[in-house]
Amino acid sequence: MALKASPEHQALLLDLQALDTKLAQLDHRAKSLPEIAELAALTKQADALKLTFAEQKGGLEDIRLELTRIEADVKVVESRITRDSERLQASSSVKDVAGLEHELTALKKRLDDLEEIELTVMERLEEAENAAAATTEQLNDLAARTEEVRTVRDLALASILSERSAAQDDRRVLETMIPTDLLALYEKQRARYGTGASRLQGGVSLASGVKLLEDEMQKIRAAAPDDVLICPSSDAILVRTGESGL
Repeated sequence: MALKASPEHQALLLDLQALDTKLAQLDHRAKSLPEIAELAALTKQADALKLTFAEQKGGLEDIRLELTRIEADVKVVESRITRDSERLQASSSVKDVAGLEHELTALKKRLDDLEEIELTVMERLEEAENAAAATTEQLNDLAARTEEVRTVRDLALASILSERSAAQDDRRVLETMIPTDLLALYEKQRARYGTGASRLQGGVSLASGVKLLEDEMQKIRAAAPDDVLICPSSDAILVRTGESGL
């Protein structure tokens, strides 16, 4: 048996469809906020910088260890120079003096080389520290920007959620005004085809934007006002109004 419903009840389906369309649009807006894409980009940048910073920290530790070793070598050579210098001052043996002077010359050459290497390593350390500091500053800037964007996103989502909640409330009220069997058919068609109800306006089904064929229009004209019709182009419930062109 074909479903029957008063034209007034059928007309309520258009209001219901409008609310469902609005809810779908709000959901799309929530998923398509530009802040969401920006946050993803910021996170990607931050992840790359964190990896860079980890590598820089590892490099810094290596340079500091290298500098510590060189400084230890410098202290050993300086200690030997001090010891040999004292022995040279106290020695009266020509042979010992010659040996000590030769060793001191070699030690001073070694000390000069070590100090030159130490200076080079210290310069490398300073460059590495500056690079790590710059990366840290970039990470801090990204964190601040991320927080700003997150705040804007949260405000936008809160606004959308508020609007969605109001639409849901309106929908629940409207559901109570529509006969159960008519509402069930609407939900079934909407779940299957994306649209539950379509307004027929000037012979055009607005859900699909398709102008119905003349034989289809004849069948619609022949139907009783309380007959529930299915749109041949959109499979939604076809709602007739004074603007349907019948």
